[in-house]
Amino acid sequence: MFLALAGTVAVTSSLSTAGAAGAEQQPAPRRVYAAPAPCVPGEPYGDPLPSANVAAARIPGRFNFLEGPVWIADQGRLLMSDMQAGTGPEGVQPSTIRALTPPERFDVFLASSGSNGLALDVDGTRVLAATHDQRSLSSYDLADGTRNVVAQTFEGRRFNSPNDVTVRGDGTIYFTDPNFQRANRPDEMAGRTGVFRVNGDGVFLVDDTVSQPNGVVLSPDGSTLYVGGNSAGKIYKYPVLADGTTGPRTEFASVSGADGATIDCAGNLYWASYSDGRVHVFAPDGRSLGTVSAGTNTTNAAFGGADGRTLYITSGTWGDFGVYQVQLNVPGWPY
Repeated sequence: MFLALAGTVAVTSSLSTAGAAGAEQQPAPRRVYAAPAPCVPGEPYGDPLPSANVAAARIPGRFNFLEGPVWIADQGRLLMSDMQAGTGPEGVQPSTIRALTPPERFDVFLASSGSNGLALDVDGTRVLAATHDQRSLSSYDLADGTRNVVAQTFEGRRFNSPNDVTVRGDGTIYFTDPNFQRANRPDEMAGRTGVFRVNGDGVFLVDDTVSQPNGVVLSPDGSTLYVGGNSAGKIYKYPVLADGTTGPRTEFASVSGADGATIDCAGNLYWASYSDGRVHVFAPDGRSLGTVSAGTNTTNAAFGGADGRTLYITSGTWGDFGVYQVQLNVPGWPY
């Protein structure tokens, strides 16, 4: 079923709580869309890759299962989720948010985060997190790690296990909800795996016909939403209207084991393949531009570094995950 139905936000922090159906509400204030620095509007960026097949280098460090890298420019470091094996009768996977300060220093930013995919909120003070521990969308304050719940239910039902997240410049959040980390907990979504939109008016279903949706990313101008269909090995795109609603999806490209993704300032997509250990790079028109190899079981990617041109990649095997890096020609998104 392809829908655009409003649900309810169970608990919110920076987002207002949606009222009852039909109740008059004041529209939430909208920010003017702006690309993150180091993107320069109108810049004539050239080829993003130095060659068609680029190899990233592993930074020393060994972790269990890394996901959701996000570059925090104000702090000059990369945050990422490190997930462990499921515990307890429900089999829920605990996770820790780790921090990489280049070139090689790793620290713990937040223990027991319960997170998978991460993104930076538009005000730059919070990390948005797809948190499978509470089956919710959460935020963590960058100053002190305080956690708040942004969205916990849709139409009164708990999500499966939110996976990846992206945010538009007006504060609208989009996230994917496969069931990979739902573990032994009850299925409250009636077998559906979905893509959701969250703003000050509530939680809205974008699409529940994508089997195991995974990575999610917006075009630089916020007018196109891309979603990876892990089961089908496809990347889909949706037109995004000014109010954040989306139109019917179309197929954009194919990537086996489509996982997390990022985008550069020119609108080129970087999609991680868990199947082949590469990040596949596509032009905005869907043309394949090449790949970046990074070990095996590549899960996600994000741009960072002082000039925004370092592509950080999370990849590895269970118990031996690492962070890879490579310098590219075009700066990009920090998550």
